[in-house]
Amino acid sequence: MDHVDLRILNTLQKDASGSIAEIAERAGTSQTPCWRRIKRMEEDGIIKKRVALLDQEKLNIGLTGFILIRTAEHDEEWLRAFAEGVKAMPEVLEFHRMTGEVDYLLRIVTTDLKGYDAIYKKLIKVAKLSDVSACFSMECIKETTELPLFPS
Repeated sequence: MDHVDLRILNTLQKDASGSIAEIAERAGTSQTPCWRRIKRMEEDGIIKKRVALLDQEKLNIGLTGFILIRTAEHDEEWLRAFAEGVKAMPEVLEFHRMTGEVDYLLRIVTTDLKGYDAIYKKLIKVAKLSDVSACFSMECIKETTELPLFPS
């Protein structure tokens, strides 16, 4: 990847909805090479997909929570079943296996505490868990989907 690829990626991260002409202009290149580079980066898996970002509050799913999970189970079969169950829950936006005291961290969105309780009840049906706790965001101070890109 060169500096042109990085400019294209930065442009797409800010707004991928523009035409190839607009993206090329913002990235400082011409249309055909820009289109070819985008296609190559899609084929290489650098660009995973292009999506629309939605407003949680306007969709009445304004409660963001972080669920911290500890388990006594650590075998492959347990993890497979747990991962499949959690991946099937649309309220879970992120699912991380962690180092340290907490085994798994989930970022969720829902309507309110009753919505969280429903998620909790689904979660404890998925697999045996030792401890489940949650904390909720009072205010999002920074939110971005843009990755920091550095020249290699």
